[in-house]
Order: sequence, then C-alpha cells, then structure tokens
Amino acid sequence: MTLTETCRQIGAPDQSAAREAQRRLDDKTKPRRSLGRLEDLACLIAAARGTAAPALPTKAVVVMAADHGVADEGVSAYPAEVTGQMLLNFARGGAAINVLCRQVGARLVVADLGTRTAPAAEGVLDRRIGPGTRNFTTGPAMTREQAVAALEAGIAIAQDLAGDGVDLIGLGDMGIGNTTAASALTAAFIGLDPGEVTGRGTGVDDAGWERKVAAIRRALAVNGREGEPLDLAARLGGFEILGLAGVVLGAAARRVPVVVDGFITAAAALVAVRLAPLAAGYLIASHRSVEVGHRALLAALQTPPLLDLELRLGEGSGAALAMPLVEAAVRVLHEMATFSSAGVSDSGR
Repeated sequence: MTLTETCRQIGAPDQSAAREAQRRLDDKTKPRRSLGRLEDLACLIAAARGTAAPALPTKAVVVMAADHGVADEGVSAYPAEVTGQMLLNFARGGAAINVLCRQVGARLVVADLGTRTAPAAEGVLDRRIGPGTRNFTTGPAMTREQAVAALEAGIAIAQDLAGDGVDLIGLGDMGIGNTTAASALTAAFIGLDPGEVTGRGTGVDDAGWERKVAAIRRALAVNGREGEPLDLAARLGGFEILGLAGVVLGAAARRVPVVVDGFITAAAALVAVRLAPLAAGYLIASHRSVEVGHRALLAALQTPPLLDLELRLGEGSGAALAMPLVEAAVRVLHEMATFSSAGVSDSGR
C-alpha cells in the first residue's frame, strides 16, 4: 500500500469505545480510578481497537537497522560495522531484545533497511534502500524517493503483521549514528537548539558530544529546518527511522496500537504524526530514556511514558518491557469482577 493511501486510511480512535471501557472499569470492585494510568491504558487500547472489550493482544516487536553517513564524523563510540554485526546477533537470538521478547511472548521481526554491508543472516528481512544514508553534514541524507521507499517498507511490514493477527506492535532500532539523526530531526521538527536535544548516544565523551552537536549544526545549516515533513525527514533522517515511521502509519491504518521504545523510535513516531496527525492516538510511550532529546519528543507527542528505568539501549527493549502492562490493562477489563457479580457494596462514587 502506498504512503498516500495509508495516511488516508488512518481514522481517529473510537472515543465511544474508550468511554464504555471506562464505564466498565468504574463498575469493577475498586474505588473509581484507583488503577490510575492502567485504566487510561485500557481505554486507549479500547479506542484504538474500536471496542470496549479488546482481545488480549498478540504481540510483535519490529526492529529496523540501517547505517548513517554521519557516523564518519566520529559521533559514536562504536564503529559503523557494529550495525551489521548486531543484526547477526539479533538473528542468532543473543541480543537483549531477543531475551525480552522471549520473556514477554512477543514475536521479533528484524529488518535491514540499509546497512553498509548486508549481513547474510536467515531471519533478517532484506528491505534495504541503500548502503546507509549519505553524510547529512554535506547534503541531504537521502532523496525523497528513498524516504518514501523506506516508509512504504515499514507500512508493508505492519500490514503483514496485522494480517497475521498481531494487534500490538513495539518499535525497535539499531544503527550506529542514529541518535545524531534523531537529534537533528528533533531540533528541526520541534524548533530547539541541537545542544538541548543531543545526548551521549552510545556513550561518547565530552569531545565526542561536541563533535556530535557540531555535526548536527552543520546538517541543519546545509539542509535547513523548514519544509514539508517528508522532505525534512528525507534530508535529516535515516532509513530505519523512516521505516519505523512507516510501521506506525501502517499499524494505525489497521487500528493496531504501537508501543514506542526510546529516543530513536520516538523520532520516528513524530515523523509519522507529522505525516498523519491521527496516528498519534495509536501511540503508547513505553519509557523515558536518559537521552535528553527524548523528553522533548514525548512532550511533542503528548504521550507520557509508562516506565523510567534509565534505559538507553534501543532495540525495542523498553517497548518489550512495557507490553505486560498493556496486557494487564486488558486483563483487568476482562477478568476483574464487578460489584454486582462479586456481591460487594458500591459506594457509588
């Protein structure tokens, strides 16, 4: 399905379903609103799915990987070849996200959107747009056509998962240099100074952080901060970031809620929301990363995080950890007794 068709298919979440879900929660054996944000989460799932009694979710995490030309500027503590090496680690089941997906019972989908050297690994989807983006300190990271191709690759993966019965999708990322691209996107889309939204990424020292901020300033000077969302994302983004934005769009078009991980995936979610504002209603923020730019993105998306575990790994780790909370919210709707069924007196408040 094309980008344009997908954006047109995204409808608003069903708020009548959310209101009915809250009415049912108020009838459970507890003081009103005593489960706090867990009740909000249940209502969000109800609205997204269009029913006050959504089924227990079938879960998947989509991890997308790509390389970034800006890595040549010394913005990461790790060399660029780590991206491809980590794809092999995902394929072999040895990464943190493999462990966490096994723990929460989520299917893991790994896709190569553009590593410099494609690893020969069974279980990694080849959706390569190119051998990494160009160095955006000297010009656009990618063409508009490449940006659309990355978005549509993500849309197709989300649509395939929805067709296979998956109704909760988490986002994950891998790509040396991608916090630099995410910081540039955040600064441009939200209108903040690069120094305010740039963190340590893979753990760079002070000199590395200064190189990173300087690279982003050059990228913004060369590529500008203005323009349509698609053009801006093409100039400053990454193949995996736009691929993940496509996953958000494809999922929202099928009324599938999306659990956003950390900084990179939140930047992808913001791209998706700028392309199709109604997609915001399908987002769940799993956690607040230690990356400083993540706070600005969460505020822009108006999605309060469920967890704060000082994570900065990526890979979808926070998304996987938050999935049991989503399942718990839905189980409360289905399994908790009502005042009348339990023979418990209701205060009426």
